[in-house]
Amino acid sequence: MTSRESPRPIAVIGAGFSGTMSAIQLLARLEPQRRVLLCERAGTFGRGRAYATGNPDHLLNVRAANMSAFPDQPEHFSDWLAQSTFDGDEASGIRVTPGGTFAARGLYGRYLTDLLTRAVTGGDGPPRLDLVNDAVTDLEPAPGGFTLRTEGGASYPIAGAVLAMGNLGAPGAPRSRHQADPWAPESFGRLHPDRTVLIVGTGLTMVDAVAALRRHGFPGRIVALSRRGLLPSAHAPVQPWPMPDLTGVNTVSALAARIRREIERAGAAGLGWRGVIDALRPVTDTVWRDLPASEQARFLRHLRPFWDIHRHRAAPPAAEAIADEIARGTLVVRAGRIRSITDTAAEAIVTQRPRGAAEDEPLAVQCILDATGIGRVAETDDPLIRRLMERGLVRPGPFGIGLDASADLAARGSVQAGPLWVVGPLLRGVLWECTAVPDIRNQAAGLAGAVARTLSVPG
Repeated sequence: MTSRESPRPIAVIGAGFSGTMSAIQLLARLEPQRRVLLCERAGTFGRGRAYATGNPDHLLNVRAANMSAFPDQPEHFSDWLAQSTFDGDEASGIRVTPGGTFAARGLYGRYLTDLLTRAVTGGDGPPRLDLVNDAVTDLEPAPGGFTLRTEGGASYPIAGAVLAMGNLGAPGAPRSRHQADPWAPESFGRLHPDRTVLIVGTGLTMVDAVAALRRHGFPGRIVALSRRGLLPSAHAPVQPWPMPDLTGVNTVSALAARIRREIERAGAAGLGWRGVIDALRPVTDTVWRDLPASEQARFLRHLRPFWDIHRHRAAPPAAEAIADEIARGTLVVRAGRIRSITDTAAEAIVTQRPRGAAEDEPLAVQCILDATGIGRVAETDDPLIRRLMERGLVRPGPFGIGLDASADLAARGSVQAGPLWVVGPLLRGVLWECTAVPDIRNQAAGLAGAVARTLSVPG
C-alpha cells in the first residue's frame, strides 16, 4: 500500500446484533482511513431475525437494564427507552414487572437501527461504514487478505473478515410441506381453529412462537414437543449472591453438587436460586474451558437442558401467558421424540414416541413450527460456512456446535490465509456464554481491539 492508497476495508458478515456491534466497535478502534463493510442478506440491517419482529408480545429475555449495546455504558439502552417516543403497539412493548422492566424485541431492533444510522451518517469526514445488502457466498484468499464475493455477483477486496451470522438453522430439524417459520407469521397461512398446530421445541423460541400464533389470530390447540418437555423459568426479583468458590471443580458431578449446595445456602438465607445462577455468569466460560472434553460431553448430554431453563429465563409476562395457556388447555407440553412425519394434502401425521413409552403415537397437525433453536455448524447448509470449511479456512469447534477459534476470536482452520475472526453464537463450544447481548457486546469490544492490533502489524 502506498501513502496515497486507502487501506483495504474489513468486512463484517451478518448484521444482527453480533455484526452490528462488531462493525460499530471496529469503527471506533480502526485507523480513520479504513472502512468497514457490513454485509447482510436480509432486507434490514441491525435487527437480525430476533429483533425484526413487530409483535409487542415478543419480549426480550433480559431486563432492559442489562441490554445496553456498550459494555462501558451500562445505562445506554435504558436511557434510550426513557428518551424515545413510542406510539401504538410500540408503547405496549414496554412491560414493568416486579422482576424488572422488559422491552419488546422490536423496540430493541429500533434501538440497534438508531445506533447503525448514527454510525453511517455521523462522524467527521467521508462515511466509513458501507452497507452491502447481499448474501456473501465466498471469501477467496488473495494477496493482502481476501476477495469477498456475493450472490449478486459483486466482489470486494478486503483485508480480513468477521463471521457474525448469529444462530445457524438446524438442517436436521423435521421437514414437512406443512412447516412454517415461527419468525415469519405470513408463512402460517390460514389456520383452521379446530385443528392442532405443533411446535417442535419447548424453550424460549417456543414461547415466542405461541405469541406469534395468537397474534396471527389462531385460537386453537397448540402442542409443544421436546425430548424432556422442559419449560424456561421466569425472571423474578433477585438478591445478589457472592460468586461461588469453584476451585478444584473439574467434573460435571462435582460442579452440580457445588451449585446445589450454594442454592441450599441461599434458600437458608431466605433467597432463591436465581441469584446463585446469576453469580456464575462471570466465570461460566472459564469453568467450561477448564472441564475435560469428556466432562463437557457429559454436560451436553445430560445437563444442558436443565442449565438452559434456569440460566436463560423468560420475561414474566411471557411466562405468565404460557402458564395461562397450559391452565386453559390451549397449550399442551409433551416430552418425547419425533420418529417420522408423513405429509398428506391437508395435514402432517407426526409419529412421536412419548418419553418413557414403549409405543409410538400419531399426531395429526395442520402446521409445524420449528423452535429447536441453534443448529450445529458441522451439519450446516449455510453456503458460506460450507465453502470456508471446504477451503480449510475454518473448522468446527468442540462437538461441532460452533466454529473453532483462539482466545482472541481468530478463526482456526487447517489453512493459514488472511485474517478471519468469529463472534457471537458461532463461538458456541469454544465459549459457553456467547448468545446473549451482555456476552456479545463484550466480545465485540474485545474483537475490535484484536482486529486493530492485527492490522497495525506491517506485512
